[in-house]
Order: sequence, then structure tokens, then C-alpha cells
Amino acid sequence: MNIQTNIEKKLLSHFNPLHLEVINESAMHNVPPGSESHFKVVIVTPTFSGERLIKRHRSVNSVLKEELANDIHALALHTYTQEEWQAQFGEFPKSPNCLGGSKNG
Repeated sequence: MNIQTNIEKKLLSHFNPLHLEVINESAMHNVPPGSESHFKVVIVTPTFSGERLIKRHRSVNSVLKEELANDIHALALHTYTQEEWQAQFGEFPKSPNCLGGSKNG
């Protein structure tokens, strides 16, 4: 299992987020191609309600302590409650309705 997938599984399991993005930003840094060392996490969860930013970050870091100790060189965290996300960005992006693809033509 790759590091990005492991991060996603752990965060999904622990925080049950409404929205989660785990983005491998390693290619933006001076590392070999295919590296998994620099990540950005965007997570929206009710778990963060009433928590200060530092506590949110510590919560995420605690869940990812093994990866931070062994694999991850840099981790950018963007942690939101649903209300904070909606105030800044509006609703979560919605997927378009399926038009049937190859079944119709």
C-alpha cells in the first residue's frame, strides 16, 4: 500500500470526514520522481467543532504519527468544520449526473 492511500484510510477511519483530499505534492520539491514525502491534507469534519487550530493539527498528527516519523517529510494541513468550509468556499463540489456514456450510443 502506498503512503497516500494509507494516509487516506487512517483519516477516513478516525475522523469520518465530510470532505477529504490527500494530495501528494512531492513533485513540487527536490525529490526523486515517484516520491511520497510531501503531502497536503484538506479535511472537513464535525470532529473539529469547538477546537482550536493547534488541537486540530495535533489530532491529525497523532493519527499519522508513524508516517510522520518514517515517511513524510512535510505535511500541510487545512482543517475545517463544515460551517467554516461553507463560509469560505460554499458547498462541496457536486459530481454531474451520469448521462449514460456508451450505453446510449
